[in-house]
Amino acid sequence: MVTLRLHLDDVGEDNAPLMVAPGSHLLGLIPERQIADVVARCGRVVCLAKAGDIWCYSTPILHATQSSNSSGHRRVLQVDYSADDLPEPLQWLPM
Repeated sequence: MVTLRLHLDDVGEDNAPLMVAPGSHLLGLIPERQIADVVARCGRVVCLAKAGDIWCYSTPILHATQSSNSSGHRRVLQVDYSADDLPEPLQWLPM
């Protein structure tokens, strides 16, 4: 799965930027109880953006965001692409 993210607004340190654990997408399915350990090993990167920036990343990467301390917007258009079937009973919308 791949995610494309188009930033419609600037995202600074105070506006709930996306945080990722680099390389965590290579580890496969990570049980919730192991997340803190994986983040400690992989580290954490804060992803700042300017309006108009486009990101492309592996969707399964460990990612999080905190609450915004800003009164500004943090609008994004996010599209997730996958060639995989969803587990039952989930299904993709027909095209």
